[in-house]
Amino acid sequence: MSDMQTEEKKATGLTGEAIAGLRSKIRGDIIQPGEPEYDEARKVYNAMIDKFPCLIVRPVDVADISSAVEFATEQKLEVAVRGGSHSGPGYGTVEGGFVIDLSRMRGIRVDPDEETVRVEGGALLGDVDHATYPFGLAVPSGTFSTTGVGGLTLGGGMGYLARRYGLSVDNLLEVDMVLADGCFVTASKKQNEDLFWAVRGGGGNFGIVTSFLFQARPVATVYGGPMIWPIEESKNILPFWQDLILTAPEELYGIFAFLTIPPVPPFPEQFHMKKMCAVIWCYSGELEGAEQILKPVRDFREPAIDMAAPIPFPALQSMFDPLYPAGYQWYWESDFFKRFDAQAIQEIIKAANDLPTSFSQIHIFPLNGAVGRINPYETPWGFRDANFSMALIAVDPDPTNKEHIARWAKESRSAFHPYSTGSGYLNFAMNQSTSNVEMAYTDNYMRLAKLKAKYDPNNLFHINQNIPPDVSME
Repeated sequence: MSDMQTEEKKATGLTGEAIAGLRSKIRGDIIQPGEPEYDEARKVYNAMIDKFPCLIVRPVDVADISSAVEFATEQKLEVAVRGGSHSGPGYGTVEGGFVIDLSRMRGIRVDPDEETVRVEGGALLGDVDHATYPFGLAVPSGTFSTTGVGGLTLGGGMGYLARRYGLSVDNLLEVDMVLADGCFVTASKKQNEDLFWAVRGGGGNFGIVTSFLFQARPVATVYGGPMIWPIEESKNILPFWQDLILTAPEELYGIFAFLTIPPVPPFPEQFHMKKMCAVIWCYSGELEGAEQILKPVRDFREPAIDMAAPIPFPALQSMFDPLYPAGYQWYWESDFFKRFDAQAIQEIIKAANDLPTSFSQIHIFPLNGAVGRINPYETPWGFRDANFSMALIAVDPDPTNKEHIARWAKESRSAFHPYSTGSGYLNFAMNQSTSNVEMAYTDNYMRLAKLKAKYDPNNLFHINQNIPPDVSME
C-alpha cells in the first residue's frame, strides 16, 4: 500500500482501492476528509449537530444511489441520507459513517394537464414552488422554502394548505425508491402498495426515495401574512383564534405564533425586539372574500402590525427564510393537542414570556379540516383526531447557548405535555428513543415494524426516527 493510500485509509477507514472502485461506478461527487470542500459538505442546517462522516457522496441519478447503497453494505458503513438537511436531530449526517447527499438531485417536472409534479429527492420546497407557480399550482407542504421535500414529506408534511388539502403525504401519488439491497422500485396504490403505505409518514426507514409524484392543487395568489399583537393580548387572541380556526372555512389557515420582533424592515421600529403574539394567515379561497373572512379578527382586536394582504404563494412560503439561515443552534420539542383549555393556555403563555432568545418561537399549527377526514390507518401518520400541533422552537446563533435553549424547550414541554394527546410530530422531535417513536405511530407501529423487516431487515436505514425491524414470526 502506498503512503498516499495509507493516509487515505487513516482518514476514512477505507482503502484507496475501495474508494477507487466506488469512483468508477458513480458520476456524482465523492468527498473525503481532508479535501477542501469536506468541512462545508459535512455541515447540516442545525449547527448543534457537528459530525465527521468518513465519506460523503452526492449522487446525480438513481444508478449512483444504487451503487452507493451497495458500497455501504459491502464496507459495513453506517448510512445517513440527506435531502434538505433540515432535520433537527441531524439525521442527514453520521459520525464516521457514509452520507448519501441528494442535493444534486433537485429536478422537477410539472404536468399542468394532470396537475401533478414529479420531484427529485434532493429538492427544496422553494424549488417546487418556483416550478409550480407559473401554472397556478402548489403542492401542500411546509412553511419555509429552504426545507427539504424528502424529509418533510416522509414525516407527514404540515403547512399552509393543510386544512384545505391535507398533509403532503395525503397528496402523494407515487414514489421511486432504492431499497436496502440496492434495487429500484416504484410504490403507489397500484404497485408495492404496502411500501407506499409505509412511506406516507414512516420516515426514511424503508429506503431512499429518489423521486416523489405529487397531486398539485390550484393555488397561486393567496391572502396571507402575519397579524401581530402585544404579548399581553395573547390571553385573548389565542382562545379567539382557536375557536375561529376550528370552525372557519377550510380555505383559511393560520399559524399561531409567539415571537420576538426582529430589528429589521418591514417590521416597524417601535416594535423591534419586543415579545409579541401573531397569526400568520393563508387564505387560499377567492381573494374577493378574504377581507370578509378575516374581518372578525381585525374587529376583535386591531393588530399592532398588520401585514396580511394578497401575496404570491411562493412569497408567503419564503417570507421568513432570511431570519433563519443555516448554521444556527436549534432544539425542537413538539406535542399534539385536541384543544387548549384555560390551564394549557396559561402554561403556553408562560413559556412564551420566557422565550430564551430573540430567535426562539412557539408555533401552533391547525390540523383540522382535510387532515382530520383521513382514516388514522390509511397512512402511518395516525394523529388524525388532533386539531393542533405545537412546536417549541429554541434557536440561537451562539453555540455557548445550546444547553440553555434546549433546557427551555424541554422544561416548557413538560409543563403543558399533560394537556396534550401524549405524543408529538416526529419531524419536530429531537428524541429518537424507541418508546417515543412507538407513541408517535400508536396502533400503526407494529405494521411498520413488520414492513421494515420486509424491506430493510438489517436496518441499514437507521439514522432516522428509527423503527427496528420486527423479525418475529406472526
